[in-house]
Amino acid sequence: MQKVLLVDDEFIILDGISSVIDWESLGTVLTGTAQNSVEALEMIEQNPPDIMITDIRMPGMDGLELVAKVSELYPQISFIVLTGFSEFNYAKTAMQYGVKHYLLKPCSEESLNEALAELVQEREEREQQENFIMSIKYGLERVMPHAKEQFLKEFVTNKTYGVKEWQYFGDLFGFSFQSQTVRLLLVEIEGAHEYEHLFAVRNIAEDIFQNPILSSTVGRRVLLLMEDGLTEPELFTRIDTIRETFMKYYHIDLTASLSEAGELSQARRLYTQTVECLNHRFYLGEGSLITEKDISAPDDGQEIELQMDQERMILLIKAGHWEDAEEELRALLLSLSELRCNIAKTKSYLIQIFMEIIRLCEQERMQVYMDKLPGVIETSTLQSFQQFVLDIAKEVTLERYARNRCKQSQMVITMKQLVQTRYRDETLTLQTIANEMYMNPDYVGKMFKKETGDRFTNYMMTYRIQKALERIEQEESCTITNLAEESGFGDNVSYFSKMFKKHTGFSPSEYKRTVV
Repeated sequence: MQKVLLVDDEFIILDGISSVIDWESLGTVLTGTAQNSVEALEMIEQNPPDIMITDIRMPGMDGLELVAKVSELYPQISFIVLTGFSEFNYAKTAMQYGVKHYLLKPCSEESLNEALAELVQEREEREQQENFIMSIKYGLERVMPHAKEQFLKEFVTNKTYGVKEWQYFGDLFGFSFQSQTVRLLLVEIEGAHEYEHLFAVRNIAEDIFQNPILSSTVGRRVLLLMEDGLTEPELFTRIDTIRETFMKYYHIDLTASLSEAGELSQARRLYTQTVECLNHRFYLGEGSLITEKDISAPDDGQEIELQMDQERMILLIKAGHWEDAEEELRALLLSLSELRCNIAKTKSYLIQIFMEIIRLCEQERMQVYMDKLPGVIETSTLQSFQQFVLDIAKEVTLERYARNRCKQSQMVITMKQLVQTRYRDETLTLQTIANEMYMNPDYVGKMFKKETGDRFTNYMMTYRIQKALERIEQEESCTITNLAEESGFGDNVSYFSKMFKKHTGFSPSEYKRTVV
């Protein structure tokens, strides 16, 4: 509701207008009446109205003088002037103070209603316009820091922004394009994290590097652009403080890269430099501060190819010999680390080694390992990537060992079964069994001893002598010749007797007498 003050030196007019006008229907409320200018000024000082209706002819300070005084002190107040004089000069003077409604007395209720309604509409439209402009200004004030941040982020990361854009936005945001020397700091959080962690790093960095030109998040990283006003030791100390503070509260480490100093117009190049430095965390490890000085390149600009001989390592993994396979694999990974190729090539070598290893798995298990690879490629350091390959290699090797052990056990069982069913055959030897199994006799012999702890020839000899002992106990009258033949010694009785005594401590004849 618009507040109205009514001023006239004639009481009857005050009372008439006060009672005749339907103030509320016009969107107004009559807050007071005054019979002279002095009284009106006092009332305005205590409770300023939105609209003042005043007569021109009043004793002392007339209506025009009152309008002049009030418009000077309270320019937001609107006026309706009433007068019994029709001279143009009065209207002309009133217009100087923004008076648009000049009514001749006696004025009708209808004309006063129209004037009030028009004035209320004007004021409401003006208030709406002012509110709209205020909201725009408020919104602009709120969005300005974000717009500034977005522009600077685009400027350092987007090649389409050039000098013209910088000059325009520099004027808008108050940046000096030519004179400022800056550095960029790029920070990455190690391991899994949420957006609140990025927000925390940014706040900590802003606190330690007070009033940076820019602080923003760029993907999974935090970027600071600041004036170059500190020495390198001071910069390193502050960056360490950021890491220590974040580690204290979140127990997660940070890796940071710092650009060299350069003009603000070179911010894009400096940003590219920090990205390249941060990528070298692959070699330098997590939780470090990396600068251009830490990045080494081959002296002649040419990379040396890694000579990879993986055959022995793969054979050892396939055989299930982890200690020997680990030694070969670590030597290969060490050579790769010392070579210091570009990161993409180093990762390609590691992927090649990884693929050679998992090819030894079953298809289902191979897919499980393959599913892990993308995450490792994207986020790992050289150390963690190498450890990933080592862990997979160990799993595959031990699985192959268990599988080989099972096969070896089955092979030994088969060899024992052949002895038990064919021990009478004097031609049965390790060689003949290996031939029947299409395997190398030396390998078969080694696997038999590894599984049983005894040589195959000893096992077969012991089994044959045991069968001879059983035969003696079953038939005391059997001859030594028959025992030798039935136990797989053929007609070589002397050799049978020699082996019998070696295993029992008795000759066959002596043993028969002890049984009797």
